[in-house]
Amino acid sequence: MTARDWDGATYDRISGPQARWGAAVLDRLPLVGDERVLDAGCGSGRVTEALLERLPGGHVIALDASGQMLETARTRLARFGDRVSFVQADLGRPLPIEQPVDAILSTATFHWVPDHDALFRNLATVLRPGGRLVAQCGGAGNLATMMRALDEIGETDRPWTFATAEETRAQLEAAGFTEIEAWLHDEPTAIPAADFATFLATVVLGHNLERRAPADREPFLRSVVDRLPGPELDYVRLNIVARRG
Repeated sequence: MTARDWDGATYDRISGPQARWGAAVLDRLPLVGDERVLDAGCGSGRVTEALLERLPGGHVIALDASGQMLETARTRLARFGDRVSFVQADLGRPLPIEQPVDAILSTATFHWVPDHDALFRNLATVLRPGGRLVAQCGGAGNLATMMRALDEIGETDRPWTFATAEETRAQLEAAGFTEIEAWLHDEPTAIPAADFATFLATVVLGHNLERRAPADREPFLRSVVDRLPGPELDYVRLNIVARRG
């Protein structure tokens, strides 16, 4: 699947849930303050900003597949100067990072990568031995109510990989990770009603909208919204903590 571009400015405005989850995930990453850390899927930089604040003597590589996301992140993170660098790359392919990093943080990203075997191999390649991976993404059962709505309208395109904890542990082990923890938890999330359609269009259904003719996008989005019980999404998060062997 070709990576799509994103509306970075709109995502930055409405991605409060992702930023909140990201802060909790960041709390699981032990840092001294001088490490070199890869933010794998930095988006508009909201979580990257919190990461940089914990690294007064360190450096962050803010990586994303979307050029628009990176442009938004550059603006948000300008005050950090040369303590942050930006890389546009696909996590499903070998990463253009020459110097190994001490840790990898990722939030709300891995479910957009179709091949998780390749994903974890690519991350292991750029992570120093003993370095930590701490991540969270959509997991098995994520957005089940919306998936049923898509089934009802005949939308078969599923650009997400919502993995189980069991298969994730096996894939991480195969990629050379140890001390692996992987678990799912429910995260039902209310979205402000005024932003609900925009949230779906920007955060969830952008791929499905992009592949439609412009005139068909609003009717498709409305047909999904009308089939949901209200402005709440039944998120399920897959949590990952592991160490590079």
